[in-house]
Amino acid sequence: MLRFLSISVIVLLLDQATKLWVDGSMKLYQTIELNSFVQLTYLRNTGAAFSFLSDAGGWQRWFFVGLALIVTVVLTVWVSRLPANSKWLAISLTLILGGALGNVIDRIAYGYVIDFIDVFYQDWHWPAFNIADSAICIGVVMMLLDSFRKEPDSSR
Repeated sequence: MLRFLSISVIVLLLDQATKLWVDGSMKLYQTIELNSFVQLTYLRNTGAAFSFLSDAGGWQRWFFVGLALIVTVVLTVWVSRLPANSKWLAISLTLILGGALGNVIDRIAYGYVIDFIDVFYQDWHWPAFNIADSAICIGVVMMLLDSFRKEPDSSR
């Protein structure tokens, strides 16, 4: 099942490439409108999801780095021990793993995570996010869906 780790590598490369592009071609807080509900806005998030703990004074950087590294080890071991018929779960775990690594690289290198995908509708506004965040969310949803799937009857 470790062959699915290539998904993590693809997520990581896409995430880092887009963040480098944003950092190199946009100014902080600059916005590029793509359509009526999506824009690119260059932001730096020192917290976690939805800027959780972003104003905690700096200790959160290493807390989130440590947490992501623990999650990386746990997910890698989990994927390595999956049975061959657990492809859906392997894909979901490797999406989460790639996203976690993408954001931890930012935290180590910069002390913050680069966010830039900005989605909104009229007065409703979703917090900005990035490719790593998207992979994590998709992986979690896939994991939840997998948990509701009926296991094949092994007694037959």
